[in-house]
Amino acid sequence: MTGIADPDPSTTRVLDDFECHLRSERNMSAHTVRAYVTDVRDLLARSGALGDVTLATLRSWLADLQAQGRSRSTMARKAAAARTFTAWAARRGLLDGDPGALLGSPRPSRPLPGVLRPEHVRRLLDLAALAADDGSPTGLRDLAILELLYATGIRVGELTGLDVDDLDEERRVVRVLGKGGKERAVPYGVPAAKALEAWLTRGRPDMVRERSGPALFLGVRGGRIDPRTVRRLVHARLAEVPDAPDLGPHGLRHSAATHLLDGGADLRSVQELLGHASLGTTQIYTHVSAERLARAYRQAHPRA
Repeated sequence: MTGIADPDPSTTRVLDDFECHLRSERNMSAHTVRAYVTDVRDLLARSGALGDVTLATLRSWLADLQAQGRSRSTMARKAAAARTFTAWAARRGLLDGDPGALLGSPRPSRPLPGVLRPEHVRRLLDLAALAADDGSPTGLRDLAILELLYATGIRVGELTGLDVDDLDEERRVVRVLGKGGKERAVPYGVPAAKALEAWLTRGRPDMVRERSGPALFLGVRGGRIDPRTVRRLVHARLAEVPDAPDLGPHGLRHSAATHLLDGGADLRSVQELLGHASLGTTQIYTHVSAERLARAYRQAHPRA
């Protein structure tokens, strides 16, 4: 904020310790760690000193941010960062109490995710299969990536982190390391299995370099594929599908979850497959299905 001094050296040491706590004890992603540390640095600059962080200070800080027009999701994240910090600082004896325990925050809005129709997915995978017919390593790789993303609903970061040994080809199960370092086993179907076999036997060997290591999917230079490459791939392929929404890898995840529920899968099973810590996160896909049903009803029923 304008006119507010940067934290003093002692506060900087506290921020360094807090960052270490987020990384090693909370197992937060690098993106979340950066966001939380930035938020807390701003809070401490506003407060002037760690000992001056009170409930009133926290509320005033959030009120100023809201007046600047920050979104509900941003406000919710900043409040969460503040609560995490004050709880940690209280446990460390850096604060006499935990003022953040009484801090409320707006619930982030959760719009319904974009979802592909089954016919969109079929067309997407058919086009990828056609592109792989020439036997090119990248074509075989791209088909395997798209098939696996839709078959499992895994996150793009989970996919790029996969090693060859994470595949159990006999059981058609992939071992995934999810958020918070939690491991789960996710099944995949026959089309994904065939695409993966083609990639491993005819595509990957041509792209392997010294730097490849055990990575399942490789970039053009032989290293582990970058998430940005996967995102570009999904966007580019979907652009070829008539009437399909412009979605990235997370759109395939949303679609897989919605299609599972539409097909009769129970919510708990889908939660386990997706690696959601809370069932409430998975429940959004029931809203997607309900909205699609309502839309179809309004369009088709003569007395809707």
